[in-house]
Parts: sequence; structure tokens; C-alpha cells
Amino acid sequence: MTLRATFSALGVAALLAVPTLASAQVAAPQVGNVELKQPLPYPYDEQIDNAAVNAQVDAALAKAKKEHKRVLLDFGGNWCGDCRVLAGLVELPEVHSFLDKNFVMVSVDVGRYTKNMDVPARFGVPKFKGVPTVLVVEGDGTLVNGDASFDLTDARHMEPQAVVDWLAKWAKPAKTASR
Repeated sequence: MTLRATFSALGVAALLAVPTLASAQVAAPQVGNVELKQPLPYPYDEQIDNAAVNAQVDAALAKAKKEHKRVLLDFGGNWCGDCRVLAGLVELPEVHSFLDKNFVMVSVDVGRYTKNMDVPARFGVPKFKGVPTVLVVEGDGTLVNGDASFDLTDARHMEPQAVVDWLAKWAKPAKTASR
């Protein structure tokens, strides 16, 4: 049977019922081109020790698994303008509530790539191309966004909506009842 005959046999209704990636994606909140509150936040705890950071990540993984969410690990430093822009976007009420609904979030200070680097290595990312590096991880520890984890390293030059859309594309789609 040819591909054309197969499509004809299936019928248009059957083809329309096939789920697509776009229909499975979680809708991002609309922020447009907002002005971020100044001064931009300092999102990383520079005083926390490595054991406490790993405990936070472990707790986030357990919570995400229990709540059927993903973990959003934000690695950066307070010296980084792009990290602070991302933090400013996360503080917007509509973005914060969206992220809280879809992710368990942990911000990890990496200093000047000298601290807590064992945490991303746990998920197969031993070296950064820049910060912020955002890892999206399932509750079982599986890295979801792989090479895309470096996409926000130029957040200050991105449109705010583009950053929020990027975050939304990694949210776990809600499970729907099977037909």
C-alpha cells in the first residue's frame, strides 16, 4: 500500500486526531516587552555550601517526582548580567506562578565556575558554555533539555517573551485521558 493510499484509508479525521508536539506543549504566560524591576535581583546564595546545594537538588527531585513536575536547575553567578535578567523575568508574578505550577526550581551559585560544578555533572553536564545554564530534569534525574541547556546564556539580548517561551517549552505536558 502506498503512503497516499494509507492516508486515504485512515481518513482525515484519524490524521487530525494524531497528537502533535505543538498541541502537547504547555502555553507560556504572555509578558511581551516588559520593563524589569531595577536593580535586577541577585538570585544566587553565595554562602551556601556544596552539601546543602546537593541536598536542595535531591529534595527538588523528590518533590518533582511526587508532584509530576520537572526540576528547573538555574546555574549562574550574581556577577552575571544574563543570570540577573533571567532572575528578573522569573520574579514577574505571571512567570513565577507559571514556573511554580510546572517546575520545582533551584538556583545554584557556580561562582566563577569554581563552585558546585559537581551538581551539573550529576546530570551529564561536566562543563558550561556560559551562564545562566538551565537544566531541566525529570524527577528520576533524567536530563530533558541536553544541549539546549545553554540557550539562555545571552538572556539580556533576548526578548522577554522569547525567554518565557523557552522556559514553557520544557514544562511537562499534563497527562490527558486516553480515548
